[in-house]
Amino acid sequence: MKYMILSYASQQDYDGMVGKETGKPAWTREEFEAMVAFMNDFNGRLEESGELVETRGLLEPVHTRRIGAKDGQPFVTDGPYAETQEVLAGYWIVECESFDRATEIASGMKDCPSPAHLADSVYVDVRPLADEAPEFD
Repeated sequence: MKYMILSYASQQDYDGMVGKETGKPAWTREEFEAMVAFMNDFNGRLEESGELVETRGLLEPVHTRRIGAKDGQPFVTDGPYAETQEVLAGYWIVECESFDRATEIASGMKDCPSPAHLADSVYVDVRPLADEAPEFD
């Protein structure tokens, strides 16, 4: 079965990660390089195990367009958004034997280096991918 592991960040997180001041401590070059090295190793191990289908990081929310509708009329909103909301930052698609194994893989993200002030706010979601539309009762 295939599963998607989703990570999240805000524009403020992206800015801090590349050393910009945001009101929170900015990452150091060493912290950033340690995170990149961890991600390369994490992805490499998934490739070696044959469980990695695809992974991508997404550009900052400032490069986002949100499309919606109001009163039946479409609208487009460019990012960043006024509130400091989290958006999808990246994803992994893994193919493995069970939801428990996908959860185990995602749990490895807890070891990703980051500044101490982020340690308790980082999370990922794991969701099974649907192969077809559900049955309507």
